Amino acid sequence: MTEADAYEAIRRDGVVRVGRLDTEWLSTGWNGGRRVADCAYNVSVPDGWDCADLDGYVADRLERAGFDGDGGGDPPVLLTGVEAADARGARCGPVTAVATAGISNPAALPMDPDGASSSSVSGADSTPGTGTVNVVLATTRSLAAGALANLIAVAAEAKAATLLSDTGFPGTTTDAIVVGHDPTGRPADFSGSATPVGAAARACVREAVRASLRAHYEGRNADRPGSVADAAHGVSTDRRAAVFRPPLSSG
Repeated sequence: MTEADAYEAIRRDGVVRVGRLDTEWLSTGWNGGRRVADCAYNVSVPDGWDCADLDGYVADRLERAGFDGDGGGDPPVLLTGVEAADARGARCGPVTAVATAGISNPAALPMDPDGASSSSVSGADSTPGTGTVNVVLATTRSLAAGALANLIAVAAEAKAATLLSDTGFPGTTTDAIVVGHDPTGRPADFSGSATPVGAAARACVREAVRASLRAHYEGRNADRPGSVADAAHGVSTDRRAAVFRPPLSSG
């Protein structure tokens, strides 16, 4: 098995599974954190979905899809309003990424908030609608603890740059990322954008997110929102923070 095909991605009954034995994952999503499991999941939920028992819902969805018990431990799970059929993956060197992308709930960050209009805010939604940009990214390399955590930042930066270029928004109100590595693989102490892992991750996220956006909007025959006001849900951060200079200490 080569590095390029080391992680297998499949979908079934509205669930995308990205898997490889004994992967260590770090998730920013629901029930996130660090754990070892044989796979990570991205579960598509229906439009208007609302659920108080996420544990029960996820367990039922994985069982219905025939994935129950095959995660080897406690696999990370992301939730999305984007259909699993719109998921797209990309591979580059030691990295595989799979994304689902929709922007019905954009999160705008104007650089001139004083000039932004409050009418551009259409109400945030804490649960996935037909939006959310989820990325599951994994490498066959064995990453140092800090490098695995940094890979989330690398993936988030690539996601934001891609979305800004293609949609004008850096993200949505419900985006999440899962990254993984092979603890037995070739060691890598760093994962920044100039490293082999970081460079490959950036390319994979860019290609997967762009491809999923195209699939999602072409498949639904719908236009991408041009502003937060045009979107079904979304927020614009129109407030300013107070800037300060850390004081010099003689102690």
